[in-house]
Amino acid sequence: MSTEFEIHLLEQGRLWLMTLLSKMGIEAAISAEIRESLTAGLEDQEHDREGWLTIATDSLSPETIQTLIGNKGEVLDSIQYMMSLIVNLQAQEGIKMPFTVDINQYRDRRLAELKQIAEEAVKQARFSRLEQEILSLSSAERRQVHSLLKDFEDIETYSRGKEPDRRLVVKYREARGQF
Repeated sequence: MSTEFEIHLLEQGRLWLMTLLSKMGIEAAISAEIRESLTAGLEDQEHDREGWLTIATDSLSPETIQTLIGNKGEVLDSIQYMMSLIVNLQAQEGIKMPFTVDINQYRDRRLAELKQIAEEAVKQARFSRLEQEILSLSSAERRQVHSLLKDFEDIETYSRGKEPDRRLVVKYREARGQF
């Protein structure tokens, strides 16, 4: 069940996104809902729920949709980051909520790609016993892969390097305590 604060922040996010799109000359409906976070359960994740805002595409050209997504989702990630930052800065102290902005099911398609990439890295790490680095992931995507692999007892994940060259490492971990 959504709290009054979550609903208020969700509406603030929807209005901010509508205003941004309008200033860009883009008129589109935006649906808003509260969902369980894809990264719920991670150690550094403080929220189990997030505001999910979806830009309707029925009145948009394919070019406009691609412009809003950008190269590897960079524009969509930037919009999402700015909106989260601004809405949460205006929120009451201690009342914050992460947001996801989506268009044309991009987030679902990218999550499916990330699952394939993560599964391949796990296979390679298990086979070779060598660390496997996954390059070119945004910080949000790295969190998603950490979350996808957190229940693999024989696999460890961590990030290495500094932005913009930060990489996710998938490492095989020997079973402990067995003799």
